[in-house]
Amino acid sequence: MRQPGRRTAAALLAVATGGLLTGCLGFGGDPDAGTNGVGKLPAGTIEQKAKAAADAARAVRLAGTVVSAGHTFRLDMRLRGNGGVGEVTEGGDTFQLLRIGDDLYLKAGADFYTAGGSDKDSQAAAAKLSGKYVKVPPGDPSYQQFSGFTDKKTLLADLFVFDGTVRTGEHRKVGSTRTIALDGQRGGSLDVSLKGAPYPLRYERPGGAGTLTLTDWGEDFQLAAPAKSQVVDYGKTVGK
Repeated sequence: MRQPGRRTAAALLAVATGGLLTGCLGFGGDPDAGTNGVGKLPAGTIEQKAKAAADAARAVRLAGTVVSAGHTFRLDMRLRGNGGVGEVTEGGDTFQLLRIGDDLYLKAGADFYTAGGSDKDSQAAAAKLSGKYVKVPPGDPSYQQFSGFTDKKTLLADLFVFDGTVRTGEHRKVGSTRTIALDGQRGGSLDVSLKGAPYPLRYERPGGAGTLTLTDWGEDFQLAAPAKSQVVDYGKTVGK
């Protein structure tokens, strides 16, 4: 019997191993095999389930960029029902935010506070505030914006704002987790986990207005108010 030549043997090996790899990696098979089944649902139902999972989670970590009113903010926040804590960078300034209930604190270096002026009074005020937790009064214009960065409900609501009718997109991955994409008709894309609870894992905001990733779903943490010696109420003490 004639033995197969090298080309024939190589071809047979390619077919055999190719089929094996295809089966093992799932290429060409059912992309929803071994998942939570969410990827097979209509886009509107996936959106509802992702929103319900996000709302029910006790906590989440949110990181990425948000473009608002011409400013780009880089966030790294841990959020729960009664507040949040984390770091925000805007331009060359980085500051920390902490909110517990209605109490909002901001902590930054002296450069953050002297951005608007370099006179002696400004420098003296900045020296008082540098490295301290500044309690931001609710009536301050920055309170609403900064407190929004620490609000789980507010930030997650933004994940479910699409430009146009939502539709099912591609099967993708965020890190090592398989996802199904939800795409807005004219912009915006949300990756929903196909493993376990259908949590949102990544959100690309419409119009190039930033991308956010969401991790540590349900991993609760405690918020603690800073010591009184570390707190400055600038509405009462700065400038006096």
